[in-house]
Amino acid sequence: MGQTAVIYARVSTADQSCDRQVNELTAFAERGGYDIVGVFKETARGASANRIARNQVMNLAQARKFNAVLVSELSRWGRSTQDLLDTLNQLAGWKVSVVAMSGMTFELDTPHGRMMATMLAGIAQFERDLLSERVKSGLAAARARGKKLGRQPGQRPKSDKLAPDVIQAVAEGRSYRWIARDLGISKNTVLDIMKRYRENP
Repeated sequence: MGQTAVIYARVSTADQSCDRQVNELTAFAERGGYDIVGVFKETARGASANRIARNQVMNLAQARKFNAVLVSELSRWGRSTQDLLDTLNQLAGWKVSVVAMSGMTFELDTPHGRMMATMLAGIAQFERDLLSERVKSGLAAARARGKKLGRQPGQRPKSDKLAPDVIQAVAEGRSYRWIARDLGISKNTVLDIMKRYRENP
């Protein structure tokens, strides 16, 4: 018997199916001598943080239930280069490798894996720098067009929306600390809402 493995398949939209990935990965596992102990499928866009099936795979990996994750390609697994690097490092700590259908195995505790990690870290930094550059360029272009950026004076969309709830809670005798915790805002925001209310009831 070969290594134990799970299959992870992902598609981006509900009108797509994971079946082709699963079928191809099953055949790949048979050729590679992997003993499949689980198949995980989900529909989620590439950058989505809401990956329930992938989270389940990570939990099982941490519990040392298998040795490898089989994927059709790395883009099916990672949400971004940094996310890919982070999860590969986590899996490596649990002695679990990620194997793409190309046959490439990503084990960060090997010389080849460490080289891959260095490359991925460089790519991730490049992506962050590129994003930062684009944001700065966009802001500069907006300023050049005379657009005012950021929240304008007098605009308090969240606190204005929650003001009736804050006022009602205070009327019921709730403490500012309790209100802040219950509504997910800071105590200073509660104080600011009540100050404005008392000034303009």
